[in-house]
Amino acid sequence: MYKKIVIAVDGSEPSAKALEHGLTLAKALDAKAIAVTVTDPSLFIAPGAEMMQMNTGAVVEELDKAKAEGARQVLDHARSEARQIGLEIEGVHVPNKQTADGILEMSAERGADLIVMGSHGRRGLGRLLLGSQAAEVLAHSPIPVLIVK
Repeated sequence: MYKKIVIAVDGSEPSAKALEHGLTLAKALDAKAIAVTVTDPSLFIAPGAEMMQMNTGAVVEELDKAKAEGARQVLDHARSEARQIGLEIEGVHVPNKQTADGILEMSAERGADLIVMGSHGRRGLGRLLLGSQAAEVLAHSPIPVLIVK
């Protein structure tokens, strides 16, 4: 039924549950699993910036390095969980994108036929019943989306 499953991971508890479900499904269906984590663009906003001069390049570069390291750790964890059940998983970091956009773009690029993700990510309760990024993916995905609580 499903041959390529994208599993969105961000290190949160709902993400860990989604990873578990996605890996179990991939193993049962003999499908390829792809873990994807997305990091938002680094922005520097300073009120009254027209009055000061500052080189924000170094600050943004350090933020990007920290996000890349965090993404590496999240994907290493996903690979480790996959190995524990005898499954190899590809890990992909999509930098400088809004989360939902990165998940949707990666799913399209890889020809995925299912997206598995947690109901809420690190941003907490963006909506009453469903996290804002999960709601975005669900609303705009041309393929099935499995939301794990």
